[in-house]
Amino acid sequence: MKVKIFDESHELDLEEKVNEFLKDNKNIIDIKYQVSIAMFSEEQIYCFSAMIIYK
Repeated sequence: MKVKIFDESHELDLEEKVNEFLKDNKNIIDIKYQVSIAMFSEEQIYCFSAMIIYK
């Protein structure tokens, strides 16, 4: 069993990276998805991440 982790600041970037990974790996066991939000001064910072568990 192996794990691949993706971390992007925009959800479309994460989607692109995960879809690219899935093209070559067909033995997917599970995918976990998470969004984190933080405030820095007046700016909101987003972090979109996914963990793919595969064989």
